[in-house]
Amino acid sequence: MKMLKPILLIEDDIVDFMTIKKALQHLKILNDLIHLKNGGEALEYLEDGTKTKPSIIILDLNIPRIGGLELLKTIKADETLKSIPVIVMSTSEMDQDIEESFSLSVAGYIVKPVDFDHFVKAFGTVYTYWCLSKLPSER
Repeated sequence: MKMLKPILLIEDDIVDFMTIKKALQHLKILNDLIHLKNGGEALEYLEDGTKTKPSIIILDLNIPRIGGLELLKTIKADETLKSIPVIVMSTSEMDQDIEESFSLSVAGYIVKPVDFDHFVKAFGTVYTYWCLSKLPSER
């Protein structure tokens, strides 16, 4: 995925984290996976000029400290962060969450699959899309 920059996963559920990690390994995606458990940690990471900016952010909406939608608003309001593609992966199927996410320029919204095979398919689709997608060169 895009020059092997890291994938930033913001997910507080350890089972979902392990499933996503296993799905990435299954797909042989070689990017480092940076796992942060809340919006506060994610914002600190993203604002740290010494950290490599991720190629993509996978964001759960239901995270502690700073919720997913609030974090998304902050990312998209920041000139240095707004071009990083964000995929929401949430258990929420509420139209309000989906509409608000897209109004904040998410690149996609995936309802968390229940089983491993569906996780693999979901991440395989995201991986293929981002391998083919042209992104801004300066980030």
